[in-house]
Amino acid sequence: MLKGKVAVVTGGTRGIGYAVVELFLKNGASVALLGSRQETVDKALAKLKETNPDWPVVGMAPDLTDYAAVEATMNAVKAQFGRIDILVNNAGISAREPLMQYDPAAFDNIIRLNVNAVFNGCRAVAPIMKEQGGGSIINTSSMVSLYGQPSGVGYPASKFAVNGLTKSLARELGRSNIRVNAVAPGVTRTDMVAALPKELLERVSAPIPLGRVGEPEEVANCFLFLASDMASYVTGEILSVDGAAQT
Repeated sequence: MLKGKVAVVTGGTRGIGYAVVELFLKNGASVALLGSRQETVDKALAKLKETNPDWPVVGMAPDLTDYAAVEATMNAVKAQFGRIDILVNNAGISAREPLMQYDPAAFDNIIRLNVNAVFNGCRAVAPIMKEQGGGSIINTSSMVSLYGQPSGVGYPASKFAVNGLTKSLARELGRSNIRVNAVAPGVTRTDMVAALPKELLERVSAPIPLGRVGEPEEVANCFLFLASDMASYVTGEILSVDGAAQT
């Protein structure tokens, strides 16, 4: 589905991001995997190479909150692969602190990584995509972007902002044939969720109409669809992948 395409995936060392990287590679893409630390990037690359040593994948660890570093990374990816067709802005952090205990510095930090870094990625890749005739940007949102959560206000606030970026940039960049969408996962079996006690996991799953949490691969399938030519007329969408948990 992605043969001949080049993708950049931030937050690609584990969880949903890693599943996206692996699925893109299986579907013929060349991938630049970005992570927060070179150590974790190298570990993810080694794991991928164990699966298929011939996969065209590289890894980098830029500071995504530094626009100059993001721009330099995008230019380096273009220099190596010749183009960038897909950007997945997946890197992010969450929070659960109630308002009265929420450190303002922590709020600033979550906005910098969950919002500013997404802007930086879009800003840096858009000229490359425009010059080559188009591309696909996919941002990772969250089910809490649609209705909030009872504490940790920085996380839903940041994902509301991601939705706003997504819808606005879809309108702005559409004339350059750049599609901009977001995937809003629900509770997904990442490392953190997988480590929950069985009783707690059952309690988390109970309100979900499908009766279970999602798998990273199920979420990655939605990124694959939006990145592919099958979604050539889809832009400005926030695709919920949460088993109807939001209702």
